[in-house]
Amino acid sequence: MQGQSITARIGIDWPIFQAPMAGVSTPAMAAAVSEAGGLGALGIGASTPEQARKMIHATRALTDKPFNINVFCHRPAQANAAVEAAWLDRLAPLFTRFDAAPPQRLSEIYTSFCVDPAAQQMLLNEAPPVVSFHFGLPDKALIKGLKAKGAFLMATATSPDEGRAIQAAGIDAVVAQGWEAGGHRGIFDPEAEDLQQSTWDLTVALVAGLDIPVIAAGGLMTGGDIAHALQLGASAAQLGTAFVGSDESQADQGYRDALAAAAEAGTHMTAAISGRSARCLVNGFTSWAEAQEGAQIPDYPIAYDAGKALNAAAKSAGDAGFGAQWAGKGAARSRPMASGEMLRLLVQEMQVAQGQR
Repeated sequence: MQGQSITARIGIDWPIFQAPMAGVSTPAMAAAVSEAGGLGALGIGASTPEQARKMIHATRALTDKPFNINVFCHRPAQANAAVEAAWLDRLAPLFTRFDAAPPQRLSEIYTSFCVDPAAQQMLLNEAPPVVSFHFGLPDKALIKGLKAKGAFLMATATSPDEGRAIQAAGIDAVVAQGWEAGGHRGIFDPEAEDLQQSTWDLTVALVAGLDIPVIAAGGLMTGGDIAHALQLGASAAQLGTAFVGSDESQADQGYRDALAAAAEAGTHMTAAISGRSARCLVNGFTSWAEAQEGAQIPDYPIAYDAGKALNAAAKSAGDAGFGAQWAGKGAARSRPMASGEMLRLLVQEMQVAQGQR
């Protein structure tokens, strides 16, 4: 079975992956999941090379098991002063509400891994067991270099075409990111049409069309969901929202409260927070964004500079509803607990669903 193959290749016990979740995952979370037999992960797309190195070292101090390091391979932002000024004008009334002023200018707060030699060299030097790419792929030389270091490589696909490109690039496995997934869509070209395929439909399509393992991701919250993904031919399942409320998560109290209220409020896909489409818990920011239809949003991550400033102003005024509270469509089924405990519960539920217990 592919599920057995991928766990053996990576060196883990169970076909359960924790999503990287930059800004939410921590070394403690990744280590706890890996220690329990799954694949823990760290998202370093928002970190400097030195910050990322420290996170990798901190994780290694907590576990000798494999873990995944995820990087952002987005197209570098194209600044447009007029668009950015107009966007800040739109946001100004929100800042005023919180007795704050919007930034005078916006900047590209994250550097794409594809054009960051320092980050590339850091990753080659650290040689983590698993490396995954989001928003696209780095160049062939870097892929070859990481494979030479023994890294198992994965990349996100939101469509069959992206899956074929990932396989052609020599990547070891593809993460099938369904429309239900929380956080940023991994679509390679944000200007292209998004097929919005469900996790199950995309998983089936990629399993049928590719020769590399497929990891199902998007809206999965229970061991039963994992068992169903494996039944469809996935080699493993990746869960993110299931770990957002965990003890080791960096999610602040406002984020955790919004997650707890997800059954009533739900989630919404928006590009207004960061400049790229991402699924967020319904909050003040997403509600405002719905009224901005047709507005030109600055490129990712330039728009995120404004979004983070607004969130800081709102939090200072006691309003936690303007954060990037990323979550998938399964958020209403969230069960906050320690990450290792969650992994063990998922295994038990998966085995029950498979008739093994």
